[in-house]
Amino acid sequence: MSSSAPPFAGQSVARRGFTALALGAVLGLAACAPQSPAPGPVAVAPPIAAPAAPRMERAALLLPLSGQNAALGQAMLNAGIMALFDEAPTSVEFIPRDTGGTPAGAAAAARAAIGDGAAALVGPLTSAEAAAVAPVARAAGVPMLAFTNDAQRAGAGSWVLGVTPQQQARRMVAAASRDGAQRIVLAAPNTEFGRALAAGVRGAAGDLGLPAPAIALHPASADLAMAAGAARAAAPQADALLIGEPADRARRFASAYAAEARAAQTGMEAPPAPPALLGTGLWLGDPALHGDEALVGARFPGPDGRGLARFEGRYRDAFGATPPRVAATAYDAAALAARALRNRESPDALTALRSFEGAGGPLRLLPDGQVLRGLAIYAVSPAGDAALVEPAPDPAGPGF
Repeated sequence: MSSSAPPFAGQSVARRGFTALALGAVLGLAACAPQSPAPGPVAVAPPIAAPAAPRMERAALLLPLSGQNAALGQAMLNAGIMALFDEAPTSVEFIPRDTGGTPAGAAAAARAAIGDGAAALVGPLTSAEAAAVAPVARAAGVPMLAFTNDAQRAGAGSWVLGVTPQQQARRMVAAASRDGAQRIVLAAPNTEFGRALAAGVRGAAGDLGLPAPAIALHPASADLAMAAGAARAAAPQADALLIGEPADRARRFASAYAAEARAAQTGMEAPPAPPALLGTGLWLGDPALHGDEALVGARFPGPDGRGLARFEGRYRDAFGATPPRVAATAYDAAALAARALRNRESPDALTALRSFEGAGGPLRLLPDGQVLRGLAIYAVSPAGDAALVEPAPDPAGPGF
């Protein structure tokens, strides 16, 4: 459904006031000028047309402005406003459209926005909504910059701006390979998230010329000791172990894996070194990392902390609140759309030669809908905090 909220236009009230004041001044000067006798008939000059106002390009923000995610939608709208005034305040306007948080609502909002002249769609939020909007956008030839992290929603003209499991896995495999790891094992739940991690691990290993990785997927509710044993059996000599579990379960998994390894190595004269422990962005900011040594030194990916801190600081100054993490994704998508419309380019053309510096780090959009994202790498400190060990690199080359 369509929102009745007005578009965010670049023209200001001050500019309109200045125009009215200038016109009044001209009329006032004419009234005070000396009056001469009425002239005789003269030829009528052709009228002078007023200069046409520059055409404002339009982008629609497809957001859940009602329903259970309304507060989240408002925060994302705030981030979109920030992006507009950063990128194109005088040549682009945003038209917010309420999706209601449903696929049907998202598709209807997209159709209404395109009917109102939207040349780009920023959003929607979820994978199901993006699946419903994609054919609408494709039929109209309008690019879609969705907030979901489901890479399956990517395609020509449709980009996924959320940090995907594939991006996280590829980043960690590339970093482990650079540190000398050859044999990679993934232990993760057999869920969409775990399967996406597996696809990322396989893809990165192939691109980097590594041996085929071992993939050990377990039921989401599996006993962690049994899952750890299965992971060890899949790759007894692994150089790096990527654990696709939230911090609390990952901590218990790592403890069980280490105990399993010690039992298997009893009596060995030269037991192999334990694998390097790797994690995912699920760990960032999770208090479950505190108070246990099992994950100390383990590395995991996350957004660039410096860029994110700048964005969050500006958001707090403007709106008096700390933004949810997805607001940074909304900012990136809106900024890319505004810049593309301002430059009369497709979104992927903007990043063909140079990465876009987003709120969460640099990224590049590819013509097939894939997004290459630079992620920072953090390590779990002895206190359980996330310590930055590698800033977000430019996303180019193998491993991205």
